[in-house]
Amino acid sequence: MSIRWDLCGAILTTAVLIGCSSTRFVSSWKAPGAELRVRGSKVVAVAMIESDTARRVAEDKMARELTARGAVGVPMYEILPGAGGASGELARFALEDAGVDGVVVMRPVPMDREIVTRSSVYEGPRYGGYWNGYYEFGWSHPGEAGPRNVVWVETLVYSLEDNKLVWVGQSRTMNPGTVDQLATELAAAAGDQLEQLELIQ
Repeated sequence: MSIRWDLCGAILTTAVLIGCSSTRFVSSWKAPGAELRVRGSKVVAVAMIESDTARRVAEDKMARELTARGAVGVPMYEILPGAGGASGELARFALEDAGVDGVVVMRPVPMDREIVTRSSVYEGPRYGGYWNGYYEFGWSHPGEAGPRNVVWVETLVYSLEDNKLVWVGQSRTMNPGTVDQLATELAAAAGDQLEQLELIQ
């Protein structure tokens, strides 16, 4: 994979600020041979959420976390404000024109959703590529940002150069509070998970 992601001390700082996080990844999968090194690369934060306000908050938070880790983090709404209603072709053109190397996607999923761990699912049409795959599926099933005691979120990392899924994890957050608090916890937990899997070099 061409994405370069170098972890810096920001993740430790974030963990200290959060304290005892209520976000836990309960399932994750990485593509065989995947290696994330995104220092200096442009990586876009995408939040597939029905509420435009919540989407912007989540994308801002993830973009800042990406930048803190050495990438050039950009919220999707800055490149394409109406991403939720945009066609895959229009979104792809916008990201290619902006020179984006990869995307980190967050999408809340139903609480009763079965946790998927089988690699055959992630290698299938829905997840296999961002274009002609997850982009279309995700925006046809955007998540809700309403208050809940438990929030399940699917977080994915895609390399856009070869249009392939690099990593996906499903997390559970207890009593998340605001969208900003949820995005902060999720970004820190995702970074920690990637580090444990030695995906961050």
